[in-house]
Amino acid sequence: MRFVNRALGSPACALLLLSSGLQYVLGASDTSSAWPIQGNDLQNQIQWDHYSIIINGERLFLFGGEMHPFRLPVPELWEDVLQKVKAMGMRMISIYTHWGFHAPTPDQVDFDTGAHNLTRFFEMAKEVGLYVLVRPGPYINGELNAGGMALWSTTGAYGELRSNGSAFTEAWTPYQTGMAKLVKPFQLTEGGTVIMYQLENEYGEQWKNVEVKIPNPKAVSYMEKLKENAIENGIVVPSVHNAPNANGRPWSKDYDTVGAGGDVDIYGLDSYPQCWSCVTEECGNNILPFAVSNYHDHFQLVSPNQPSFMPEFQGGAMSPWLSPAGGCAERTGTEFVNFYYRDNIAQRITILNLYMIYGGTNWGWLAAPFLGSSYDYGAAISEDRNIGSKYYEIKNLGLFIRAADELAYTDRLGTGTNYTNNTNIFTTELRNPKTDARFYVLRHATTSSSSEETFAINVTTSVGSFYVPRVAPCPKLVGHEGKIFVADFHFGKHSLYYATTEVLTYSVIDGKTTLVLWTPVGISGEFYLKGAKKGTLASSSRGQTAVFDKRDKGVVVGFTQHEGATVLDFDNDVRVMLVDRETAYQTWVPALTKDPKVPVDKTAIVVGPHLVRSASVQGNTISVTGDSNNATDIEVFTSNRVSTIKWNGKQLQTTKTKYGTLKASLQAPVKFSVPKFGSWKSQDSLPEKAVGYSDNGPAWVIANHTTTPSATKGTVPYLFSDEYGFHTGIKLWRGHFSGEAAATGVYLNIQGGTAHSWSAFLNGQFLGSYTGDPTVTASNATLSFANATIFTNQTNVLFVMNDDTGHDQLSAALNPRGILNVTLLSSSSSPPPKFTLWKLAGTAGGSDTNRSTLDPIRTHYNEGGLTAERLGWHLPGFDDSNWSNTSTSPAQGFTGPTVRFYRTSLPLDAPKGLDASFAFKFTPVDTSNLNYRAFLYVNGYQYGRYYPSIASENVFPVPAGVLNHGGENVIGLAVWAQTEEGAKVDVELVTRYAVESSFESRFDGKYLQPGWTAERLAYVKFQDIRYHVG
Repeated sequence: MRFVNRALGSPACALLLLSSGLQYVLGASDTSSAWPIQGNDLQNQIQWDHYSIIINGERLFLFGGEMHPFRLPVPELWEDVLQKVKAMGMRMISIYTHWGFHAPTPDQVDFDTGAHNLTRFFEMAKEVGLYVLVRPGPYINGELNAGGMALWSTTGAYGELRSNGSAFTEAWTPYQTGMAKLVKPFQLTEGGTVIMYQLENEYGEQWKNVEVKIPNPKAVSYMEKLKENAIENGIVVPSVHNAPNANGRPWSKDYDTVGAGGDVDIYGLDSYPQCWSCVTEECGNNILPFAVSNYHDHFQLVSPNQPSFMPEFQGGAMSPWLSPAGGCAERTGTEFVNFYYRDNIAQRITILNLYMIYGGTNWGWLAAPFLGSSYDYGAAISEDRNIGSKYYEIKNLGLFIRAADELAYTDRLGTGTNYTNNTNIFTTELRNPKTDARFYVLRHATTSSSSEETFAINVTTSVGSFYVPRVAPCPKLVGHEGKIFVADFHFGKHSLYYATTEVLTYSVIDGKTTLVLWTPVGISGEFYLKGAKKGTLASSSRGQTAVFDKRDKGVVVGFTQHEGATVLDFDNDVRVMLVDRETAYQTWVPALTKDPKVPVDKTAIVVGPHLVRSASVQGNTISVTGDSNNATDIEVFTSNRVSTIKWNGKQLQTTKTKYGTLKASLQAPVKFSVPKFGSWKSQDSLPEKAVGYSDNGPAWVIANHTTTPSATKGTVPYLFSDEYGFHTGIKLWRGHFSGEAAATGVYLNIQGGTAHSWSAFLNGQFLGSYTGDPTVTASNATLSFANATIFTNQTNVLFVMNDDTGHDQLSAALNPRGILNVTLLSSSSSPPPKFTLWKLAGTAGGSDTNRSTLDPIRTHYNEGGLTAERLGWHLPGFDDSNWSNTSTSPAQGFTGPTVRFYRTSLPLDAPKGLDASFAFKFTPVDTSNLNYRAFLYVNGYQYGRYYPSIASENVFPVPAGVLNHGGENVIGLAVWAQTEEGAKVDVELVTRYAVESSFESRFDGKYLQPGWTAERLAYVKFQDIRYHVG
């Protein structure tokens, strides 16, 4: 039978090729008949070989993404992210765990309280149905303060970091032991879903000479110690590692032919082809748009007997201080996704993990010095948990990978420009040696090209090799995109001889297979369905038609894609849905099982909603959960016995289509407006600068070290804050000296990380500020005392307030934070004046070696040494009734160099049934004065650092659980004016999104928000009642 669709307009593409004379030439092959299946001696459920990982005897292509639970300190929200990852078609979630976050002191580890409770994470991953890659460090980088290492380990007292030294080994052992014991019961071998365990991170130090394979014994010993600790504490799943680049070739058993040691089970390579930073200069000057690397040959060299594994492939880019406003998400947007992730498939990557899939927030002082509060990373799931076109584009590929099980076992048969009739197109051919399925991955031969290219392709099938399409117009490659065409592709009990359209997914329901193919609007596609004799148009979107051309072995179908979905029925129990890109974005394949493999006969297909999280069938009802951002139709492909759709627990008025699907309508979410801030109370938060201030009491530590474990030397006594137990945030220094020696000024050299800042006062009088520079780690200045009063009959006090923006990474984490040099200057020839005493205040409780902070839930990363922080003004439950000043707001501001703390209460009443996200937006009132900094506190969490003179970041999303969506919220704002002009800044609450959802962001998060306690009173300036609780 042949039904000719005149709407196709042009002659069949293949007819144009009959006289072309083009010959098909096979490219170079990497096939081998002898790749051994491997495993470790600890278990037999997870194996691997050259092709893929093998779980319980089944090969899997593992597509996953990275999130960091500590960057979203609300366990309830972890489930939301995991559900979204699952809905993308991914099988795996990867996580860093953070030594410093879990180990506040050398003798303590916390895996139980608040966001430290990783047991909840592993339970959620199992419930959602995701495999887990665990990456516990001890060093994890992650653009984190000291790369995630415990900050107390950075003083130099533990020797060389990331080495086999006994002191450093003793430092990391409690944390690594605790992590291994925590993970043990959640391994696949014990009924969990943890399948890989990473040792260290981007540690390419195995070889002193990589070419001749001369080992580095110190590095090898360190890796051996980490491996021994993991195994001794119950880790049996494969160990893995991620090389930072292709040069080092570390820790691969295949490459280590000299028995150096330290090797892991599966080697991995990280890659960020368009730079990991929005400031591309940080990656050198060779970042070319859409340039590709030869990963295939690298893995053939370094790890040929292992699956090609990328633990970190670029999922976005970080936003350092000099980044454009809002980051650079467009650089790794839909075109990047479409192009690069298909290229990875072409290079036979079968374990692909995107860094990041959800970035989160550098709340408190989690960040490395070069970053602000946002770690959005331009990820597919944004910092505020929203999803958009990038998420959907990844989902289009993720659903295909999950369904195309033949993709996990392929040889690369050839590459080149000779597969098509257009030499501007480069093709890679992959072949499954067991089933003969073939995958043709196409892109521009010149990767930077975005030209529109029309072509036909020569495919090899079980019915011959020939050019296609045959009845449809030629397909096109448009812009920076890739395509994957298939041949002898098996789906369920059926197969396609070929397709010049992309497979989105398929599902086997009641023994009948539904195949979904997607093509951009206006582009033609064709497929050859084996075994069919007849096809019909069951439904048509916007006049969509097709050509059905009966052949001896089946039916060839040609079409030009319209908007929407068109359903074709065939007489061999196959149903094909043709969709455009936008409809593919709204097509979901929820699993009806918790098995991360997601067998194709345990799925449904749902078309229409913003997000589908899950589905289950009971009796004649399918219950679907998800999100709806507007009024829309929903269509469900499910079992014939089902007649009713429930959406988020509500039964919908359901109709059945003539081709057997269910349809209903979803309502738009309810409207919701955020409240405005009411009146603010405020209080000066820098009494320490005043004459007569007493620095006695537990808040203040005498800084009197005459020796230091640091390799850095400076003024004695050493004024390195970490040595005194203060690791994060703002530090307050008070240097006492006599006036008899007639000091005329002071030289200051302060090291606080890039963008650090400080202000200095003498006897309460302002000397000056260093307002920061996003490129400067250590600053120095000579400050004159000419305009200050020097006391001759009493002690003078130099007061210095500085904020450390974090510790450096790698070995530079040992660079101290604090005052490197402070020298009093004098014009006289007599002996120069000297300081007689130094005192230091930081995080309340920091000097107590048994605790590090008074707030173990939020941790020492949350607060520094401001009076407001030490006394708990930022916490729920603090009584500010004694604060008489209620007439000022941050927008009205103040004058003079000081810190002022503002406090208010904000009630929220988000409707039930909504998932919503809110953010705090800062706007300078006077753009001519940006020399101030503001620190945002929400129910005790420091959730935003606003540095208007340094960076463009001014919108700070705050997650539910930190912000109460159904109740009162304590909002605090510490504003530090660094000049006499003072500061004025407006702050407002804005809605980021609100969707009707099965996941409600209105829940009780009070357990994450411990309130004020009287213990804080020990840190008060006892002479002044204003600083007491009411």
